[in-house]
Amino acid sequence: MHPLQCVLRMQRCQRWGPLASVSWVLLRTCRAHSGLPSTACSSPERQQEDGVWKDFSSRLATGPTFQHFLRNASVPQEKPSSEVDDPPPYLTVDELSGRQRKVYLETYGCQMNVNDTEIAWSILQKSGYLRTSNLQEADVILLVTCSIREKAEQTIWNRLQQLKVLKSKRLRSRVPLKIGILGCMAERLKEEILNREKMVDILAGPDAYRDLPRLLAVAKSGQQAANVLLSLDETYADVMPVQMSPSATSAFVSIMRGCDNMCSYCIVPFTRGRERSRPVASILEEVRKLSEQGLKEVTLLGQNVNSFRDTSEVQFNNAVSTNLSRGFSSNYKTKQGGLRFAHLLDQVSRIDPEMRIRFTSPHPKDFPDEVLQLIHERDNICKQIHLPAQSGSSRVLEAMRRGYSREAYVELVHHIRESIPGVSLSSDFIAGFCGETEEDHFQTVSLLQEVQYNMGFLFAYSMRQKTRAYHRLKDDIPEEVKLRRLEELITVFREEATKANKAFVGCTQLVLVEGLSKRSATDLCGRNDGNLKVIFPDAEMEDVTNSGLRVRAQPGDYVLVKDFSLQQ
Repeated sequence: MHPLQCVLRMQRCQRWGPLASVSWVLLRTCRAHSGLPSTACSSPERQQEDGVWKDFSSRLATGPTFQHFLRNASVPQEKPSSEVDDPPPYLTVDELSGRQRKVYLETYGCQMNVNDTEIAWSILQKSGYLRTSNLQEADVILLVTCSIREKAEQTIWNRLQQLKVLKSKRLRSRVPLKIGILGCMAERLKEEILNREKMVDILAGPDAYRDLPRLLAVAKSGQQAANVLLSLDETYADVMPVQMSPSATSAFVSIMRGCDNMCSYCIVPFTRGRERSRPVASILEEVRKLSEQGLKEVTLLGQNVNSFRDTSEVQFNNAVSTNLSRGFSSNYKTKQGGLRFAHLLDQVSRIDPEMRIRFTSPHPKDFPDEVLQLIHERDNICKQIHLPAQSGSSRVLEAMRRGYSREAYVELVHHIRESIPGVSLSSDFIAGFCGETEEDHFQTVSLLQEVQYNMGFLFAYSMRQKTRAYHRLKDDIPEEVKLRRLEELITVFREEATKANKAFVGCTQLVLVEGLSKRSATDLCGRNDGNLKVIFPDAEMEDVTNSGLRVRAQPGDYVLVKDFSLQQ
């Protein structure tokens, strides 16, 4: 036996004795089978050792071989949701049970965090936990967090101070209150959270939600517990998210996780890991179930949603690579094979013609013509595209490692508008990135004026540790300058969006009703195809499915609206 084979086998044999004795036996075994000299000994101790060796050797002979480990080194397959893992040896099934303890969940940040909350709750619900919307009666409080900017993290630190007071006032007669940090902030800061806030009991990164029952079981014993391991294959494909709002008319469906783009400012690859996509079949099954539940809209989610690539089916792994948008490049080697986003979008849109399909957040590089043509052709794929620009300066875009110039981006905007007449566009912009000059800032202002986005998301730059910008660039724009530039961008965006959205005035819009308007109890609100919020009177109207019948619109109804106002 080769010494390496001894080492591999010992990974499976440590249960036979303490680590010290196993290490000793491993050394003796490797020496005996590698030709190394061994000192003769005829003492009773030596005879006892020989007996141990014979017993160990007989069991070792029936164990797995080196070839066994090679055969089983393939990509792990998704497990059926009905299959339950054996509990770890230090916990019983009963200890892993929630025993109807009540969980309170708070969500911060992006739509992916909303979906993560639903995944986490699905896992906890199956483990016997109950959900509560009353903070005071909670036994477990879980915060699903964001790390994209410093302000997002500070919000969580402030919230923990409030929860510390709640925890200190907990009656001794009640079950001890446990507090957990989930998601990107747990992944980024790890032990810093546990060291800084002793009242935090558990940490779970974005790929560790399956481990929540175990983490909470460990925390019950008074210990802090954490799992912030990132995965190369976790997609939660077999976990059906549980809607947090039973009356919701729309749902998020995660189709992929992680990001490989490595833009210099972005923390996402370090908190969410590498890109991996769910199998198409599992996504279609989830969308079918949502359709059967009566939901009228799904949003396909991913950090880089249109780079979707399902490689789970071997017969599609030899396909050619997908073309990028014209004039765009990627920061990684071109990937080959797999079922791509256009295929998924086509299949999802066929499930229910009455269900609207959206997707976010895409990267501009991944808009080949087949995706644009599909959006144009299918009535239930919304004519709205999020097209993050981040800056209007080619010099800054290069520093950001975005993979395109201003000119290529503008050309793509024109191509999209030609391919999808009447399309609504939204975008992201960062004010005050490293080295941004006033001229760079004015170029961003001019891009806002040139494109005239319908919606926008604008922020001041916040440097994040681990990013390329943190290691290679200097955060040299004063905070007051960042904020001034941000205000200027917001002002220009609002002016241009108002002009762009005037095109909807006087036109009949198909609106999916969401509920009462927050502005007025006599108005309803909903969203049109372009994802703009529409406010309109809550009045009786004709039911087109039943001529002569007049009804009031309910959440989930589609309504044709002409007399309305837009909310930006």
